[in-house]
Amino acid sequence: MKPVLPALALLVAALFAASLLIGPAGLGLGDSLRALFRGDGDAVVLVMREIRLPRAILGLLAGAVLGLSGAAMQGYLRNPLAEPGLIGVSSSAALGAVLALQTGLAAALPLALPLSALTGAGLSVLLILLLAGPRGGALALILAGIALSALTSALTSLVLNLSPNPFAAMEIVYWMMGSLADRSMTHVWLAAPFMAAGMAALLTLGRGLDALTLGEDAAQSLGVNLPRLRLTLILGTAASVGAAVAVAGAVGFVGLVVPHLLRPLVGARPSRLLPASALGGAAMLLAADIATRLVAPDQDLKLGVLTALVGAPFFLHLIWRMRRVEA
Repeated sequence: MKPVLPALALLVAALFAASLLIGPAGLGLGDSLRALFRGDGDAVVLVMREIRLPRAILGLLAGAVLGLSGAAMQGYLRNPLAEPGLIGVSSSAALGAVLALQTGLAAALPLALPLSALTGAGLSVLLILLLAGPRGGALALILAGIALSALTSALTSLVLNLSPNPFAAMEIVYWMMGSLADRSMTHVWLAAPFMAAGMAALLTLGRGLDALTLGEDAAQSLGVNLPRLRLTLILGTAASVGAAVAVAGAVGFVGLVVPHLLRPLVGARPSRLLPASALGGAAMLLAADIATRLVAPDQDLKLGVLTALVGAPFFLHLIWRMRRVEA
């Protein structure tokens, strides 16, 4: 357990540095570092500070958010197939962003798209709490999340179906594929407080999730306040994942894959898995974003497409392994 977190932290640091130094501009190492830290060279400073730095920061934060929320969701529901989108936050945030694109608000106001996505995530919290009830259990939360995800996905499809402008529809589709390209420090300052607050809330759940592995009755006998734990989980996931979707679009499978990869390395305790999954998610998303620049630099390969291409085979491998264990 002890060397896992330092190793992951070093991996994230290396990938963050690589994200800053790799790109189609073909800048030298010395020029890049001087531009980043000393501000030498106008064009190079623009590339480093306004293009690559916000992209790397958002990749680190969004990946950490998705990995951490996936581990927290799996720990609370005691289901290894749970992931952050299960409670409908991702699809609700995506619907808010799609409406901003469709109505033209995103073109008129630069921050309209991420603000609309954050609004959609906020409304999803209210609907989840309303549907699941103030003291509902894990099953009520799952059913409410499935219902909300189905509704918002249907509304998103309806917007695409009724879109009279093919260019707006194409922009919506491209945004929903997920990407960190063309993000600025304005996006960082907008999303980072929500992601930081959500991660701070989720990291407090370790003790409660450890107790919950023994069952709800045992957790309550150990002094865990289950309604408060569930509320913290919902609010933390909504704030962090909603902000990540607002600036990066729909990026799937990180919250599902990363906890599975790291669980054997940290043991069965969710409290150990939470910080490890945050670092692992950051590493995975930074690596995927670097790969989009190297695999097809001229084709604008979308981040969500790449994570799905990696995550879906892993998901199939997980199902195959479960079948072999049951047999």
